[in-house]
Amino acid sequence: MMRISLEVDNELLRLLSRAALANNVTLEEECLRRLDGAQRRSRYMQALVAELRADDEQRRERVG
Repeated sequence: MMRISLEVDNELLRLLSRAALANNVTLEEECLRRLDGAQRRSRYMQALVAELRADDEQRRERVG
């Protein structure tokens, strides 16, 4: 199993703990769920940035 260490401030810890309680999961499970979600968004963001760069490149070719 992979081991991850996180440093969080008190406010973030409080928010994560509340979310874990609301979702009826452990703090660890809530953190893992959020990390998993971040990976999915990351792929989406990479695709979005690539698309924006391609659009910008096309626009520059038309102008100059």
